[in-house]
Amino acid sequence: MAVIALDRFTKHLVRTRPALQHWDVIPGWLNFQYTLNPGMAMGMRSIYIPVFNVSIPISTVEVSVISMLATIGIIGYVFYTMSRARLGYLFLMGMIVGGAIGNIIDRFIMAKIGGYGGILDGHVVDFIHFIPKIHGYPVFPYVFNVADASITTAIIALLIFNKQILPQRKDEEDETSENKAISPGDMLSEDELKNESESQ
Repeated sequence: MAVIALDRFTKHLVRTRPALQHWDVIPGWLNFQYTLNPGMAMGMRSIYIPVFNVSIPISTVEVSVISMLATIGIIGYVFYTMSRARLGYLFLMGMIVGGAIGNIIDRFIMAKIGGYGGILDGHVVDFIHFIPKIHGYPVFPYVFNVADASITTAIIALLIFNKQILPQRKDEEDETSENKAISPGDMLSEDELKNESESQ
């Protein structure tokens, strides 16, 4: 909820205040560049199929539907793994889902607000732009928003700390519980086993 609220607040602020739409926040490093993104992340408007070496263009409505289906799938997976999920995993997945919902809201409402379409025709509000360059090339040329930043940060954290954060598989849980059931104190040494067999 916090990600959604912050995303909605910052987008509304930039969209309704022209002074923020082209603002050097940190000169030479960071500025606000108000844009409306009709495509997917980083402005992509096509799906590349490497097997056939072709790119298939997709409409804004199709992007919206894909985004919603993906979000539903992620929420379903979170519920499926809930019983064995760690707190860190739930927190990061909440960041991903919150960011996805923040952008989906734009898909629903921005076309009506802007007067250029109906439901699912909306373009996502982007405004955060890192502008440093190395040898004349931009470090990160894309404009993004709080929702995008939340999703990206969570995915990077999941990749780095996956062993500590991701839920254990069922077979791993069973193996762990078996190892816990047989503690080192319960194991007999070789001499103890020999003495026990002689006494019998």
